[in-house]
Amino acid sequence: MSGQEIFVIVIVALLLFGADKLPEIARGLAKGMRDFRKATDDIKREFESSTSEIRKDLNDVTNTISNDVTDITQNIQKDVNEVTDNLKQDVNEFKNGVNNDLNEVKDNLESGVNEVKNDVKKDINVIKDDAGRNANEPENPYYNYNYTD
Repeated sequence: MSGQEIFVIVIVALLLFGADKLPEIARGLAKGMRDFRKATDDIKREFESSTSEIRKDLNDVTNTISNDVTDITQNIQKDVNEVTDNLKQDVNEFKNGVNNDLNEVKDNLESGVNEVKNDVKKDINVIKDDAGRNANEPENPYYNYNYTD
């Protein structure tokens, strides 16, 4: 409200109630305002006290739920880690088994190749020996054919 509006209200109050009654009315208004403010403060305090219990209960429920979720999360993480470790171990065992089998096959192939090489070398030496012996021997008349026409 502006100053002019307050001035108009004071003049109207003076005209209606007179100068004698105005201080009593002002005291009554002041007492009413104090009572109203006191009632408002009481309502605020009552509201605060009743909601503080609700807030406390709500915080307790929130903490309980948070703890339960944390426990469940930790259990799930533990289970996931166990499964992961078991899978890694199984994969490593399988890999080692395959590597061992591959090395065994490789060794068997290498020994088979070496045996074949040795057999081929022996056969070549036998052929060379036979060729050398046949070169020094006279020709066999049995195989010597002379065709005359």
